[in-house]
Amino acid sequence: MTQQFKALVVNKVNEDFSVKIENLTLNDLPGDGVLIKVEYSGINYKDGLASIPEGKIVRSYPFIPGIDLAGTVVSSDDPRFKEGDQVIATSYEIGVSHFGGYSEYARIPGDWIVPLPEGMSLKESMIFGTAGFTAALSVKALQDHGVTPEKGKVLVTGATGGVGSTAVSLLAKKGYHVVASTGKAEAYDYLRELGAEEIVSREEVHNGKIKALDKQLWAGAVDPVGGETLAAILSKINYNGSVAVSGLAGGTNVQATVFPFILRGINLLGIDSVYCPMETRKEVWNLMATDLKPENLTNIVEAEITIEELPDYLPRILKGQSRGRVLVKMN
Repeated sequence: MTQQFKALVVNKVNEDFSVKIENLTLNDLPGDGVLIKVEYSGINYKDGLASIPEGKIVRSYPFIPGIDLAGTVVSSDDPRFKEGDQVIATSYEIGVSHFGGYSEYARIPGDWIVPLPEGMSLKESMIFGTAGFTAALSVKALQDHGVTPEKGKVLVTGATGGVGSTAVSLLAKKGYHVVASTGKAEAYDYLRELGAEEIVSREEVHNGKIKALDKQLWAGAVDPVGGETLAAILSKINYNGSVAVSGLAGGTNVQATVFPFILRGINLLGIDSVYCPMETRKEVWNLMATDLKPENLTNIVEAEITIEELPDYLPRILKGQSRGRVLVKMN
């Protein structure tokens, strides 16, 4: 195959930085792995960072961003995959040090690829994407630590983002009383459509003051925000409750005390979707295709765009102007 295909390429030469659609050939891709015709990708916060010179995501230039993709195998040097297989690839080094999903074709190591689960389409897999996978890992972690719907309300912070939106939908699907936290008053109807039973402002979660122990409000929480917000949440979790944290949009420093842990026995659960073991990865993707798959999955989608529209859309996620998931249709 020598035909050209389109890809979004970011490049930096001295002080000159560019983000543009270029025509490439297969020779421009990594030499080894599974060649995939990409059908869909999505926009994630990391992808937004990859599109700016100070983002500290891309390790060398020129580079193709996009930390997730779904498509059909064209050819493979890995016996686990054959031509025609439909597959998902997220995480690991994709879109960071290995050319990613913003390309009509991608060549990905077989160890990073998940077969598309039965009952899930390629499009649905990217409605979930990395954000949805992270949300599903978070929900599973809460369940594994005994946070059931009967135990009480579950808080979701950053509820209009990719992780937050999906977490609201997944938890509602499983019968939880979901409390969604957001700073966007215009998004209340959207969050109710996803299944949130209560919506609270950011200030109701963290008003600028953090107590060692506060009033117990929630049995669990899915928190992609981190920082002081996480510290405030920890002080308000019910006895033996759990918090699944997966992000740092609110900062990296958590000014908490040991009291919630030693006096209320709560659990702080770290969620890593990047190097999550493949056995767990496949298990969770299969849950997302069956037990965790919400009927209103498409409600999470804000827009479906083409590769040509990517340069205009990527800055929006860094400015907090996006909601839920933005799909990128490649072919």
